[in-house]
Amino acid sequence: MKWMSEEEYSALTGLNISAIDDLCERGKLTIKVENGVRMIDPSQGADEVVPAQLKVLSAHNTHEMIVQPEFVEKTIGTIINLHEKVLDSKDETIEAIKVENVFLREALESLQELYDEDRKTIHTLQEQLKLSQQEVEFMRRKYKLMWNKAIEEHTDK
Repeated sequence: MKWMSEEEYSALTGLNISAIDDLCERGKLTIKVENGVRMIDPSQGADEVVPAQLKVLSAHNTHEMIVQPEFVEKTIGTIINLHEKVLDSKDETIEAIKVENVFLREALESLQELYDEDRKTIHTLQEQLKLSQQEVEFMRRKYKLMWNKAIEEHTDK
């Protein structure tokens, strides 16, 4: 008989320590204590550890679980159909994305053209503004000279 620690038994059965404690308290597991460590006999108490539903399933005859070839063929056919639909959908998505990319590229090119035109318009307007400012400055000097001359003539009289 091979004994194992409760940690090993927990790892083997998937039960947590509190569930193992509960089984020990109910006397469903054979235990002994060695050097302060609780040791469990894994060959005992298996009926308590194995779930009841698993016992019911294993009790049924295995002939009920045989799969008919027609079912396998239909299942494979369904999987292939679904796979083809996924591939078709993928192709449609790729095509839609390509069309969208073309549209976005054309829109970007159009915006670039508008930007270039706006830049040219701004440059032209800046040049006109410079010319207008020079003309205003010229008119200001001319006006000042005219008024100075008019004031001098008036004061001379």
